[in-house]
Amino acid sequence: MTDSTFLDEITWTSDGLVPAIARDAKTGTVLMMAWMNRESLSLTAQENIAVYWSRSRGKLWRKGETSGFTQHVKSIRLDCDADVIVLDVEQMGGIACHTGRESCFYRELQNGKWVATDPVLKDPKEIY
Repeated sequence: MTDSTFLDEITWTSDGLVPAIARDAKTGTVLMMAWMNRESLSLTAQENIAVYWSRSRGKLWRKGETSGFTQHVKSIRLDCDADVIVLDVEQMGGIACHTGRESCFYRELQNGKWVATDPVLKDPKEIY
């Protein structure tokens, strides 16, 4: 069991959350951003599987629980202000985004418009 005193060093938002960025441990590609609370971060540290807090559902969200695209956590980092977490992960199945893409950051600003630049790897209807 992990010593949970590390949680006290985090600057949590007023609603008890901290933003967490997941990036591919091998390539450095930013995959997604989600929120964590104390329980989800503690579980992530214990299990080495990404567990987030779903604000829309108001409950723990084990990444990949529906799709099968889990995130195996290789390291957990805290920024200099202690208010953002970075998870270096092995993204199972190569898809982190609910749109069926590798990354949730698939749109790029081009000439004042957001353009989808990354391909859909799998139709979301086949995932969920």
